[in-house]
Amino acid sequence: MKTLIRLFTLCLLAASLAAPLRAQDEILPNENLVAEGIPKIPAALAASVERYTNARNAVFESWDPQRRAMLISTRFADTAQIHSVAMPGGARTQLTFYPERVAGATFAPQGGFFIFLKDIGGGEFYQIYRQDLATGEATLLTDGKSRNVGARFSKTGKWLAFSSTRRNGNDLDLWVVDPMKPDSVRMVTQLQGGGWETADWSPDDHKILMIEGISVSESYLWLVDVASGEKTLLTPKGGPKVAYSGGQFSKDGKGLYVTTDRESEFLRLTYFDLQTHNHRYLTSHISWDVEGFDLSNDGKTLAFLTNEDGLSVLHLLDTASSKEKAAPKLPVGVIAGVEWHKNNRDLALTLISARGPADVYSLDTQTAKLERWTFSESGGMRTDDLPEPELIRWKSFDGRMISGFVYRPAAKFTGKRPVIIDIHGGPEGQSRPEFLGAENYYLKELGVAIIFPNVRGSTGFGKTFQDLDNGFLREGSYQDINALFDWIGTRADLDAGRILISGGSYGGFMTLAVATTYNDRICCSVDIVGPSNLVTFLEHTSGYRQDLRRVEYGDERDPKMREFLERIAPMNKARNITKPLFVIAGKNDPRVPASESEQMVATVRQNGTSVWWLLGKNEGHGFSKKKNRDFEFYSTLMFVKKYLLGETGN
Repeated sequence: MKTLIRLFTLCLLAASLAAPLRAQDEILPNENLVAEGIPKIPAALAASVERYTNARNAVFESWDPQRRAMLISTRFADTAQIHSVAMPGGARTQLTFYPERVAGATFAPQGGFFIFLKDIGGGEFYQIYRQDLATGEATLLTDGKSRNVGARFSKTGKWLAFSSTRRNGNDLDLWVVDPMKPDSVRMVTQLQGGGWETADWSPDDHKILMIEGISVSESYLWLVDVASGEKTLLTPKGGPKVAYSGGQFSKDGKGLYVTTDRESEFLRLTYFDLQTHNHRYLTSHISWDVEGFDLSNDGKTLAFLTNEDGLSVLHLLDTASSKEKAAPKLPVGVIAGVEWHKNNRDLALTLISARGPADVYSLDTQTAKLERWTFSESGGMRTDDLPEPELIRWKSFDGRMISGFVYRPAAKFTGKRPVIIDIHGGPEGQSRPEFLGAENYYLKELGVAIIFPNVRGSTGFGKTFQDLDNGFLREGSYQDINALFDWIGTRADLDAGRILISGGSYGGFMTLAVATTYNDRICCSVDIVGPSNLVTFLEHTSGYRQDLRRVEYGDERDPKMREFLERIAPMNKARNITKPLFVIAGKNDPRVPASESEQMVATVRQNGTSVWWLLGKNEGHGFSKKKNRDFEFYSTLMFVKKYLLGETGN
């Protein structure tokens, strides 16, 4: 009886404590957020969008080497963690439990454990851990301070190779460790620059294929002897710029499979002979980028993906004949990588479509049977009536055709609709027809159209187009957006008088550039972790990134380039912004320091312009924690309602 009374008393206490929360009429920023200029957010607004903010994604991580099971990444609480799934449609069993997101999980080839990467506060100084399946115990394999990426098991699983800035904080050297003996870690060879990638181990575990990335348009293949550290350049320097990516040894170790744009506008799947250094192109008949591939364990079949106007197409190629085999047609969408199971028939993939969150599937390549392993919740949002994005094209200032995707609002909304233009980051990136998550609220509840443009400099359209915004050509991409404004003006269903410009990372820079150049053509703008001045950005971005970014934007140490970058800097034209601006940043951002956002906010405020400011003290390059993302969305929704839709009140 005493126990029942105690429980009843606790229930009454809990109810009394919960009552003020139920009566609460506003949503307050949590202790890790700094919010300035943002009006009170009604609790009723958060409740109205709840089903849009609760969708989750599932992403494939690794096949179990001993059975038909896998690791996936998904979020149950505040951050994405690693889960195991034992069968198609099986339960997602959580394996990692951290306040920070976990990524890059890979099973050891011999089984028994997996490795994963984790940073702190979005700082991207990733550490590598080994987690034992039997005990659940996690062991740190790196130094706890440096940036460690590209972890690759040797074929036997005895060794783990990775790139690390451990030596000087900037250069990514090649290291190896016996994951069962953390003290065995050693540097194989010193490397210069922050663009190195650990691609693959040779079949005999004696050599490692490394890719030296100079820019998205220029990279080189190297072979490193694990015992001696000797480096051999496989692809010569000094000629036309060539890009290589991927990189896997053939089964016999005599060659490599890579993708390259050598002698081509697009990335082709290629066999590179290690003795002759000859290239044999395997996909010359396809005029699109090969964006990813994987070689089956027996070495007989290559599965590869092409990016065709933003959509993913799966292909299978017989390595003996170099001929394509019949590949089943998959649902329309974007496929985020493929990986063979050791049984040489099951192919894992993550499929993303406009009408549902990302989920994990496997394809039996012998029977063409597609099986769904995860069923990610949409948060209660109805997804079967979401609009399919429409591919659109418009002519820019120089006659070049630019493309993008438009998501149209629900049919119940008539007349000219307001528009959000959302510019992707990179700039070596591409907007593709994917699930919009919470942004579907704009389409279904507010009647706002969303356009995702792929301005010059975007990937997926050939290397000439990709390089059209480099250095002194930067302003051409602004004019592509100005031409998009013109196109919107020709549409009977879109309102050219109500346009919000937005973007993240480089898209944030583009947002600020457009806001300072075409202020009269927009209503307002939302800048997310964007640089405000490419000179100060290049001077203060993390050291391992500086040279890579200078190839794209121009070297600020060159007087002529510096003068140009200062002239076009949104920060130096901030007086032009008279329309409301919302700026969002992460305090720990290693790519675009928060100071880039802070200086823009301070300067625009001097104009008397309305500026909203949101800083995540425990975030980096974009918000990753759900409670922070939710507040960011509530705030952005308030901004859209007030300045794009003209709604009054809080």
